[in-house]
Amino acid sequence: MKIHRGLQEFTPLPHAVVTQGTFDGVHLGHREILKKVVEMARHRNAESVMVTFFPHPRLVLYPDDNTLKLITSLEEKARMIEACGIDHIIVLPFTREFSRFSALEFIRDVLVEAIGMKTLVIGYDHRFGKNREGGIEDAKYLAKVYDYEVIEIPAQDIEHSIISSTKIRKALLEGDIETANKFLGYPFIMKGRVIHGRGQGKTLGYPTANLMIEDPYKLIPGNGIYIALVKVFGRWNPAMMSIGNNPTFKDVSWSVEVNVLDFEEDLYDEVLNIKMLKRIRNEIKFDSIEALKAQLSADSAETLQYFKRLGEAQNDGI
Repeated sequence: MKIHRGLQEFTPLPHAVVTQGTFDGVHLGHREILKKVVEMARHRNAESVMVTFFPHPRLVLYPDDNTLKLITSLEEKARMIEACGIDHIIVLPFTREFSRFSALEFIRDVLVEAIGMKTLVIGYDHRFGKNREGGIEDAKYLAKVYDYEVIEIPAQDIEHSIISSTKIRKALLEGDIETANKFLGYPFIMKGRVIHGRGQGKTLGYPTANLMIEDPYKLIPGNGIYIALVKVFGRWNPAMMSIGNNPTFKDVSWSVEVNVLDFEEDLYDEVLNIKMLKRIRNEIKFDSIEALKAQLSADSAETLQYFKRLGEAQNDGI
């Protein structure tokens, strides 16, 4: 797969099968569309193209609104789109000037002339162009003018339209990891660099790696204690994860921390990849350190039991 930052060095294809959109999360609904794009390209002996944008349009159109966080970084999104078999990803820089492109200009100047689109694959409810003015009927009308075909993905082929990036973001912010993962079709992923913390986890018998999430737009799930997998030195390890304010301790700021089970090596400055699997509980302010230790022991036992059940299910072919 080739990743193109803009259209400057992209040579129009003789027959491009194209889809476009933000595709944040690359969830199950998105992958139905990408699957269709790849199938259509193979049937037509053509190349498949995914057109997306960076930054996310809302970040440009509403710069004072800091509420939008993204399920996937651009790097994560590209990796998942590649796994779907797409030949080209074109990342268009989204600017205010670009946002003024009408639906006609976007299809004519970008998709048809600059990319070589002969087949457009989009969902039944897709919108495009200035102020999201264009829809599926506009795309079909313009197809007669600019000589391309439109393949529409109906609602029933996208999980009856129950899946959306908005719903997944809501589930993540509420800490409902299992629902988010169900819609995504894979465990929610994060990546962070290990930084120095206060060392409180070590004194409790559960040393944690404090993480700095370097992508400023990355969505971080709601506060709580989670079960996770953490990739350390090339291997995935069971872990407990804490997101929140550590309310038992005074003067402690909000943090993201992971305790990799049965692991004691120094991880400072390492970049850790994380798969979040399940939320165990809310944050709790304990009356004593001993009470906190007892709860951490229970959390650890629940985490180990989770992975034991997971292993048994996998061995049974579930």
